[in-house]
Amino acid sequence: MMSRIGKDNSSCDVESASDGSSANEGASEISNNLDHDIAQLTKLWSGPHEHLSRTVPGRLRLPISTVKMLVGREGNYSGRGRFSSADGCHVLSRYLPVNGPYRVERMKSRAYVSQFSADGSLFVAGFQESHIRIYNVNRGWKVQKDILTKSLRWTITDTSLSPDQHYLVYASISPVVHIVNVGSPETESLANVTEIHDGLDFSGDEDGDEFGIFSVKFSNDGRELVAASSNNSIYVYDLEAKKLSLQIKAHMSDVNTVCFADESGHLIYSGSDDNLCKVWDRRCFITKGQAAGVLMGHLEGITFLDSRGDGRYLISNGKDQTIKLWDIRKMSSNAMYLLKDDGWDYRRMDNPPHARTLKHPYDQSLATYRGHSVLRTLIRCYFSPTYRLIFHG
Repeated sequence: MMSRIGKDNSSCDVESASDGSSANEGASEISNNLDHDIAQLTKLWSGPHEHLSRTVPGRLRLPISTVKMLVGREGNYSGRGRFSSADGCHVLSRYLPVNGPYRVERMKSRAYVSQFSADGSLFVAGFQESHIRIYNVNRGWKVQKDILTKSLRWTITDTSLSPDQHYLVYASISPVVHIVNVGSPETESLANVTEIHDGLDFSGDEDGDEFGIFSVKFSNDGRELVAASSNNSIYVYDLEAKKLSLQIKAHMSDVNTVCFADESGHLIYSGSDDNLCKVWDRRCFITKGQAAGVLMGHLEGITFLDSRGDGRYLISNGKDQTIKLWDIRKMSSNAMYLLKDDGWDYRRMDNPPHARTLKHPYDQSLATYRGHSVLRTLIRCYFSPTYRLIFHG
């Protein structure tokens, strides 16, 4: 659930802090060690510029107050008129988590999917052997709901909490998505034993067409679900009418991820193993029957995407080991497919070194983020709910 910060002294470009510090320098040593940890991650020494740190007379002490550094920047004490990379690194070191990680719980099977609720008060984890647990973060990660699922095929592929946090849906390699009342007082929820897990059939009129749901998300008003499937399609399910309201043959390969773009519910984003992100406008789909636009830039399949909630920006994570930031105003009307047949499989192989420098010739993304790995499983990425930064897990 939480990633470990690894240390590798050989990768740092600065010398390690000396172990021979005197006792009266204990406080400075702790600060220096913290700075050194950040330097390990960024390969930049995180000490601020001397002129920024000495806005008032006296002995230099680390860490420097963020307010003091901002005053120094605005007064142009460094002569640059801005923060250097090291200055920015020093500020970030005040806010990056440095304690932990620690284990919340250990289960008998792998945690395949996980996500915080929108307000950060709940954490949902789906385990491969039919279990979903909802932890109450504000109550010391106490288990608020322990769900034993039904009709599971291999693993839980996705979960989604309703906006009011009263209901949860879970999907598997099956066309049936199940919905559970997680607002009930009971802690244990055994499928159709202690509580009913209603099945929502996404197969519609497709007789005998077996497929799996890889991604499922509530709309912002909680009235609809959107789902992505292994048969190259995306679906919209009307929870009030209890039936499908839309099916789109959306991509040339598995659709791994899908979500609503904003509160209106008109726009939908999808990502597929065909390497493309697509934007769908439900208001004009019936007349046009095609995507409103295509976003190109990934060199391998899209594992996950998340909307900023403003109907304009989204991020995507790909098997090409990158996260990309997009603005749908840059989308194209036609897709340019790249032919690749190098035999590489993210599930069994490490990413080849030469692939890290490859670029899409028609990359439309605003920014590309590297440094994490998408291997063995479809790792996901999200905007944080408060500050709209990117994190993955």
